[in-house]
Amino acid sequence: QVQLVESGGGLVQPGGSLRLSCEVSGFTLVYYTIGWFRQAPGKEREGVLCSDSSEGRNGNTYYADFVKGRFTISRDNAKSTVYLQMNSLTPEDTAVYYCAAVRSLSYASRWSEEYEYDYWGQGTQVTVSS
Repeated sequence: QVQLVESGGGLVQPGGSLRLSCEVSGFTLVYYTIGWFRQAPGKEREGVLCSDSSEGRNGNTYYADFVKGRFTISRDNAKSTVYLQMNSLTPEDTAVYYCAAVRSLSYASRWSEEYEYDYWGQGTQVTVSS
């Protein structure tokens, strides 16, 4: 049974940092593309960044413009865990953060499309506020 479980969310002050974790089970992480998404209140879910393990693109990372230079993604395949390191957080980063997995993206340009992903976690709340 495939599962993705996010953790690490919480309340942080503007300018602070958080590291989210996405622990996966039921598949071998090294062979799967992992995306992080977020959904703010009243807004649609949006792609944050993606670690692409698709054939021919292994190792590529894709970022939404609004997180470039602030957020990074990393993997510990031995622990079946993907991390989202978030720095310089602002109130606009307040959202529920989700990780998602797919064996292979159909196109790299679709990394931020929800329909590309087969499996989703339940989400973890991140609140940035003073």
